[in-house]
Amino acid sequence: MAEDTTTLAEPATPPVREWPDAGVPGTEFDPVLAELMAEGPLTRIRLPHGEEEWAWLATRYDDVKMITNDPRFSRRAASVRQFTRLAPHFAPRPGALAWADQPDHNRLRRAASAAYTVGAVRRLRPRAAAILDELVDAMAKDGPPADLIERVLEPFPISVVCEVMGVPSNERRQVHEWTREIISTAGGAEASERAKKGLFDWIAQAIRDGRDGDDVLSRLGAAVRDGELAEEEAISVAGPLQIGGEALTNNSGQMFYLLMTRPDLMDRVRDDPASRPAAIDELLRHIPHRTAVGLPRIALEDVEIGGILIRAGDPVYVSYLAANRDPDVFTDPDRIDVDRDAGAHLAFGNGPHYCTAAVLCRMQLELLLDAVLDRFPGLRLTVPAEEVPFRQRTMIRGPLSLPVTW
Repeated sequence: MAEDTTTLAEPATPPVREWPDAGVPGTEFDPVLAELMAEGPLTRIRLPHGEEEWAWLATRYDDVKMITNDPRFSRRAASVRQFTRLAPHFAPRPGALAWADQPDHNRLRRAASAAYTVGAVRRLRPRAAAILDELVDAMAKDGPPADLIERVLEPFPISVVCEVMGVPSNERRQVHEWTREIISTAGGAEASERAKKGLFDWIAQAIRDGRDGDDVLSRLGAAVRDGELAEEEAISVAGPLQIGGEALTNNSGQMFYLLMTRPDLMDRVRDDPASRPAAIDELLRHIPHRTAVGLPRIALEDVEIGGILIRAGDPVYVSYLAANRDPDVFTDPDRIDVDRDAGAHLAFGNGPHYCTAAVLCRMQLELLLDAVLDRFPGLRLTVPAEEVPFRQRTMIRGPLSLPVTW
């Protein structure tokens, strides 16, 4: 009998899909990402900026969790390459936490993490509540109509993150202007670079001032003086933590937009305070909090995922947004269901790069839901949902304003 020399053909390499920074209206899920999910679990993408031709994208929940917790995929290796990306400007700072691998990552994170523990956030909660009460009181006193973003959802998280960081009150407006420009893609590379220079120069001086306190900038300054961190490393750790306040403004803006455009959901969350913790998890799972994808990793060796070979040196993105809509994990994933167990969502990331400020963010969202819904039970939009303006050309999605009455 003749020997069978037939060999199985290798799986076809997925085509490269263009993913333009076209903007997505409101809280809609990105249709390009939806298509990529249907084609996945691994696809190849090309974003508007960068020099490299393509990168892998993982969209399935299990694959996203594996890649983000696997040392074979390196953030550090990605920091020295001009991979395809959404941001127009890319120049990682030496010692940046976002681009560190273990064990450096833990060393860099340790100096600031004490300000974000459960205990630290619990101690901060009364001060955060007082800041929020003052804002809500002022909005109630002035009466309707009002812009919920301008009056509450922007100043509250910015004030809280500035409290945690140690930014003096008279310098918070300028710091906020820099952070807002940094997350925008509309101004181009020059504007982004000017904002980054302004913010990081300011942080450098704050660290050099040698203040004594429990805030993040004081802790980082002490770590530099004690030889635990280089000054450049301390500056690079502080910057993204400061920028984090912008994310909460946009996330909470999307949450309240969804509540006010879904009467049944609003009634449930407003009238049943016990449902609010679960509602926060479900809304965090559901909202498209960013445009496209975040930061990539580089495969340090050949890795097979789902029958597809990722070769050493290939750039790899994951999509937490897609993972949070994986139907194998979240039944009927496009539906907002407060009664589902959404606690396994990946809105704060996964693995070593899990969001440092996750506990702080959750505390602020809890305070916001309680204060706004209890104080303004008749809260509603003053314009049709489709007329609410959303940020365009920005890496973090959210409404520009929320015109409301009550």
